[in-house]
Amino acid sequence: MTSAGRPYRRRKNVTVVSLLLLVLSIALGPTPSSAAGSDWWNPTARPAPDSGINVTGEPFTGTNAKGEVRGFVDAHDHIFSNEAFGGRLICGKPFSEQGVADALKDCPEHYPDGSLAIFDFITNGGDGKHDPVGWPTFKDWPAHDSLTHQQNYYAWIERAWRGGQRVLVNDLVTNGVICSVYFFKDRSCDEMTSIRLQAKLTYDMQAYIDKMYGGTGKGWFRIVTDSAQARQVIEQGKLAVILGVETSEPFGCKQVLDIAQCSKADIDKGLDELHALGVRSMFLCHKFDNALCGVRFDSGGLGTAINVGQFLSTGTFWKTETCKGPQHDNPIGNATAAEAEQELPAGVEVPSYSADAQCNVRGLTDLGEYAVRGMMKRKMMLEIDHMSVKATGRVLDIFEAESYPGVLSSHSWMDLDWTERVYGLGGFIAQYMHGSEGFISEAKRTEALRDEYGVGYGYGTDMNGVGGWPGPRGADAPNKVTYPFKSVDGGSVIDRQTTGERTWDLNTDGAAHYGLVPDWIEDIRRVGGQDVVDDLFRGAESYLDTWGASENHQAGVNLARGAATSASSSEWSLFTSYQPNRAVDGDGGTRWASDWNDDQWYQVDLGSTRLVKRVTLDWERAYGKSYRIELSTDGVNWRTAWSTTAGDGGLDTARFTGTPARHLRIQGQERGTDWGYSLYEVGVHSS
Repeated sequence: MTSAGRPYRRRKNVTVVSLLLLVLSIALGPTPSSAAGSDWWNPTARPAPDSGINVTGEPFTGTNAKGEVRGFVDAHDHIFSNEAFGGRLICGKPFSEQGVADALKDCPEHYPDGSLAIFDFITNGGDGKHDPVGWPTFKDWPAHDSLTHQQNYYAWIERAWRGGQRVLVNDLVTNGVICSVYFFKDRSCDEMTSIRLQAKLTYDMQAYIDKMYGGTGKGWFRIVTDSAQARQVIEQGKLAVILGVETSEPFGCKQVLDIAQCSKADIDKGLDELHALGVRSMFLCHKFDNALCGVRFDSGGLGTAINVGQFLSTGTFWKTETCKGPQHDNPIGNATAAEAEQELPAGVEVPSYSADAQCNVRGLTDLGEYAVRGMMKRKMMLEIDHMSVKATGRVLDIFEAESYPGVLSSHSWMDLDWTERVYGLGGFIAQYMHGSEGFISEAKRTEALRDEYGVGYGYGTDMNGVGGWPGPRGADAPNKVTYPFKSVDGGSVIDRQTTGERTWDLNTDGAAHYGLVPDWIEDIRRVGGQDVVDDLFRGAESYLDTWGASENHQAGVNLARGAATSASSSEWSLFTSYQPNRAVDGDGGTRWASDWNDDQWYQVDLGSTRLVKRVTLDWERAYGKSYRIELSTDGVNWRTAWSTTAGDGGLDTARFTGTPARHLRIQGQERGTDWGYSLYEVGVHSS
């Protein structure tokens, strides 16, 4: 809803509820098969009746000549969001033991003509009515612009796999506010309860598919919990499924009137539980500011409505400031939301925002940093989409300081100016499933960076994520998809997809459901050429590079921890100490602070000569704008290893050629504030 071996490398007036929902829309027994026994990709038994796959040929297996896996990556999908938001927002199920007719049916309140399909009306306009019948006619759904009907039926995912996809990230998703304001629900709105259920059902779907192939472990849908397991699955020609999480209040970490509603213990307990469920990637914030981080805003009228929702949920509106760098959050705009404001307490109004103050003042909180470091300890990958640029910048600083590659941008919600920093860390980037022209344009913009860092590319379908998908380009469009066509590897033939009485054609239907992912990729090839598709086909290897490097990451030894220190001066305080040793005590809450003038220095004695390659400086608000890092073996003769005249505070990481040194000195030349220089922690590393 909305690496190892790599170089660092239109609508009517609606009620406040409708506004909020509009805003947040931006998240039968088996019978024998005729398959030959050697056709491992065809089940020995499949439910009857069922959807067609409409792909022939053997899925590719093994690796390429370089020993690399191949295949497409969907880094952002929501298979079971029908279980989210109170269970009645997304209609239909990905699978059912009672068969396709039970799985692909509409919500009961949508019958007989869709008049009560409130969310469908809000998001799709018109009179809101539709034919609710799914199986077998599918007159009105699924469709590229219907956000309330199941798009992830298992057989449609099977078709995407047969078309060359080898990685699927199933983001377990929900939002307590959507659930609480939506008119229809059949369960609690507790976010973690929904996450647990969606995780269980993912494993249940794996077992359901396994039964078709003769037993446990034999199906093509394989949930994996480490990169080696994923690599093995892909080499077998199957689909590696990774669990992720995208919620607004993970671990119950909401904030009310800027007061956190969770603790470090809650975070540890929550991370441990998610890890045990098999979750390996997650978002820390989504749509609303929470106790962990600020969000990247939604824009215009949608942003105004979400802002109302934020207030109703947390008691606070978004607050903005002038951006400090080229990155910025989305502009909120000053669109009116009169009906929404009527629901606010007397005297409370939605703020207006200056056009030149576009960044969220809320970044990564102390609890958020604790959660980030907790994810690192558990070798989990962090999704930075939806984080404010202030929060994202701090996350990237932390990861750079620790050389941790586990950073993901899975569906076009980060500021694009972060692209090179993500690749430099060894992270992975996927673009939202835009129409082919838009997708190609953005892919071409970043192609040179992918070439420089030797990485592949991904897409994030966000199916079932109420985001909207590519519409039809038209039966007479240039370079339209011609059926049948061959898969990218050339080993399979893909025809129009049929379920029941309905056959879909990407040219005239758009990306109506997950089974049309291969058709969409073929559209990209025909419109934009082979290069973008080749980058996408390298996606599986790159994703596993990022994951594997995260798993293999070892926390570096801080040679400065507990070392002897000295400084040109230390600020005096009656209440606490700002002595030099406070910056090497391993406590991020203590600090060294100097007197208030430019010419100050801070020195560390490592005790013996060591190889020094990397220095990290965690500045307090009083930071160095211009300073240099000097090294010495004897404390007398010094050489400059690194310097800057553009320091901006935060967490700085200096990397340089490994140099033997016993002594390290930070020589201040110009302060960034009227105060002195102040450091929370100094890190010195050999790696």
